[in-house]
Amino acid sequence: MRNFLIFVLLFHNILFFSCKSEINLNDKDAFLGGQIVNPSSNYVTLYKNNISIDCLLLDSNNSFEIELSDIKSGIYKVEHIPEYQSIIIESGDSLWMRANSSDFNKSIFFSGIGSSKNNFLMDMKLKIDEESQFLSSKYSLNSDDFSNIIDSLLIQKKKSWIKMDSINNLTKIAQKITMASYVYPYATIRERYSLLRGTNWTTNKDSIYFNYRRFLNFEEKDLAFFEPYINYVINFLNEKSLDSSMYYFKHKKNTNFNIKRLQTLENEISGRELKNNLARAIAYDEIFNFKNHLDHENFLQYYFAINTNTMFLAEILNLHNDIKKMSKGFYLPEINLQNSNLDSVSSNSIFNNKKTLIYFWSQTQMNHYGKTIKILNKIKKIKPEYQYVGISLQPLNQLAIDVNKMMKQEIENQYAIIDFEEASKKWIISLINKAIILDSKGRIVNGFANFFDPSIINQL
Repeated sequence: MRNFLIFVLLFHNILFFSCKSEINLNDKDAFLGGQIVNPSSNYVTLYKNNISIDCLLLDSNNSFEIELSDIKSGIYKVEHIPEYQSIIIESGDSLWMRANSSDFNKSIFFSGIGSSKNNFLMDMKLKIDEESQFLSSKYSLNSDDFSNIIDSLLIQKKKSWIKMDSINNLTKIAQKITMASYVYPYATIRERYSLLRGTNWTTNKDSIYFNYRRFLNFEEKDLAFFEPYINYVINFLNEKSLDSSMYYFKHKKNTNFNIKRLQTLENEISGRELKNNLARAIAYDEIFNFKNHLDHENFLQYYFAINTNTMFLAEILNLHNDIKKMSKGFYLPEINLQNSNLDSVSSNSIFNNKKTLIYFWSQTQMNHYGKTIKILNKIKKIKPEYQYVGISLQPLNQLAIDVNKMMKQEIENQYAIIDFEEASKKWIISLINKAIILDSKGRIVNGFANFFDPSIINQL
């Protein structure tokens, strides 16, 4: 499973999240509605530039809708915790979205005015994701052969785009976004290939391989919050930050390398909004590298000098301080949880009587949960003196309870997060593989353990 929770935190700024509308709506210039099958929460949130526009409650049919006025055409994001998807909304659009939270990305389908461009975005995302395993097997090829494969796939996508555009007569902004949805992911793959191969290429080979950069724009304001574009520019900065003696996958977790990425960003990117968003992404990479916690203060000094967005600054500082509270010896911060009787209880009432291992699971990722249970059963046999508490990322329902009974889990030790924003902030839930180890008094032994790491046994 990809690190989708990190992206959730990156995409919806913890500081900014609100179910209150932050944009005044007047004339009805666009409409967005939809239905969520098997919802994981009772609402959907719509964002523009990482700022919440509105929190839309699901009705009895699990449907939502919103009318938008004075709309700024471009990229928006629809979130149904813990998943989200970028969409295009323009004046005159009347979009209906349908998704199943059990397989969110693969199930999304749009209908209505403006649906073609959005279905194209989803189609490109799924096709490129499906190609990722094939392409990873080709990293051993020389740069010419690898480039030829990428070029061939790119031509296929371009043909699809030309056909879609000719039928729908897209606006300039819709053309830019839909083209970016396949151009920049392939550019990212090219950058990742170079990072994997290292920097010890000949100057001539470098110039030939990186020729595609001439056709890309590093100052795209319209794409400043579009994930495929941000991913590309970040990987470009990664490659540009490497010295000839450095190997990316060894140095990427080094604070000094993240500082150098900030310096490269300052030199290579001039657009202020884009620069702030990229610096924020680099800051998240650094702050979530928990092993470097003692070095974060040094990193932040460089971040303060580059970032000019006061809200981003407050967000990063708050995250840094929240991580401190999850350090060894601190009491686990209190949050509200839902127990198996569907009642709200304080976490303080659960983790204060015996040594505890907390693990997390998602009702939308049952294959992952199955693997989690196998590991859990092995750990229980070795460490029977521990209390083992499973926490669902979504509120419990009867189906989730029945699943746990079927998997022979102690239902009294199953809980669920009620407020994901609060929990992810206080407990720093950035990965679903996260585990928390507590002593018998509820004090943290390891707030950032990896449940799937075999060495977790030695930490208990």
